[in-house]
Amino acid sequence: MSPRTNESAPEGERPDEDTAALAGKARGTTDDRDTAATGGDVTGEPDVVEATRAPGASKRRRVLHLAACAAALAVAITSGAIALGNRQEPVSTSSSPGVTAELLAGGDLDANIAALQDHLRGQPKDFTSWATLGLAYVEQARTKGDPSRYPQAEKALQRSLDLRADNDPALAGQAALAAARHDFNAALRHADLALKQNPYSERALATRIDALVELGRYDDAAKAADLADDRRPGIPVFTRYAYVRELRGDTKTAERVLKQALSSATGRGDLAYVATQLGQLAWRQGDDKSALDHYARALAADDSYVPALEGRARAEAASGDRDGAIRTLETVVSRSPLPGPLVELGELYELKGDRAKARDQYTLVNAWASLARAGGVNADLDTALADADHGDRKAALRAARAEWKLRQTVHTADALAWALHVNGRSDEALPYARRAAATGYKDATFRYHRGMIEQATGNDEEARRSLTAALDLNSGFSPLGAERARKALKSLEAAK
Repeated sequence: MSPRTNESAPEGERPDEDTAALAGKARGTTDDRDTAATGGDVTGEPDVVEATRAPGASKRRRVLHLAACAAALAVAITSGAIALGNRQEPVSTSSSPGVTAELLAGGDLDANIAALQDHLRGQPKDFTSWATLGLAYVEQARTKGDPSRYPQAEKALQRSLDLRADNDPALAGQAALAAARHDFNAALRHADLALKQNPYSERALATRIDALVELGRYDDAAKAADLADDRRPGIPVFTRYAYVRELRGDTKTAERVLKQALSSATGRGDLAYVATQLGQLAWRQGDDKSALDHYARALAADDSYVPALEGRARAEAASGDRDGAIRTLETVVSRSPLPGPLVELGELYELKGDRAKARDQYTLVNAWASLARAGGVNADLDTALADADHGDRKAALRAARAEWKLRQTVHTADALAWALHVNGRSDEALPYARRAAATGYKDATFRYHRGMIEQATGNDEEARRSLTAALDLNSGFSPLGAERARKALKSLEAAK
């Protein structure tokens, strides 16, 4: 069913795609929207992550807490060996899919990866399975918050291309890997190469949308979404189509398309993924009850799905259940210690008055960033906002400026505006804050940042409107940000 017409897309002969099911159906290339495959193990010994040692962590409880979180950051590094040797295998002419994408689409992640590794030990010339393994590592990196997977993905995908240079699954896999590393120009190039080989490659079509979105080329992204809908309508395309519409402020269309995608979902992974997308959309619009309902549906399909747990925690916090949110986020960061949930948990600890635990979470953001950069990931946007609020403000500004030079999106505009503001350069920040709102994207954090910048520049009436709009849209958009927005509004009202 097409998200544009609610009718079936035109029928026609479409080439088979050996790795079509690898998507696990839209598990998120960027943010959480890619179609990456299931994960795998890595080689090598873990590096010591000095950044995970919190300042003054002399108390045994805090040391143990940080050690556990640091272990979660590095868990995949020590989880076993992979089927990547140093031998150079002769090129094979076999097109056998070997261990297929369907095997990896469901079930236990580690068991499925082990089966694929066993197959490749016996059939090292199977280029399609090498492409599958490469995509598996991309997904492993995303789901476990472990960027050290990416070099392994790169090796596996290159092995596939060495065996057959024109195979579109590996080319599309390179696009997904580049997007996961936040190299969106490279992602676009690789996606285009894959589409030259197979114009109906679902992964390449989806990653091409992601790359254009993350480069701030929103009109081109909308055209790419229409093209993908014509060629390969389905959950990975529907979810991206919805996000492109949301970025333009059309949340009604985004919700309709996501509900359509949910109605077509059959597998547990698809149900969990699409229900979570609906939960995130509802939460961003301040509808905590609907968000919690969607997250409940996602977790009923897969009770270990981390994005649904993270989303549920945010909705719990927004609805006043901070203790429940903390418990859920503690589970989330133990499994996938990424910057977003770490900062959220840190802020909830701050509200409870536990600044030591809060500092631990912010320290772990720096640890993640170090691992990300070691894995070839551009982590500037991920760290700019965290540093602006809870770390090195000058580093936040450097990171935001660097990211803005690479891609001018609503998110990078917001990050640069906020980094300038916290460094006392609010007059410079205001044009970027306004640019973040230019597409009509409805985000309470953007409105909060703009309101605080407007207050700092003496635009009190505009500040009142922006801060009120932020709280009206989503009164629990951030544990600390929402509190600060309310205080700022009170001071503005008192100054009338």
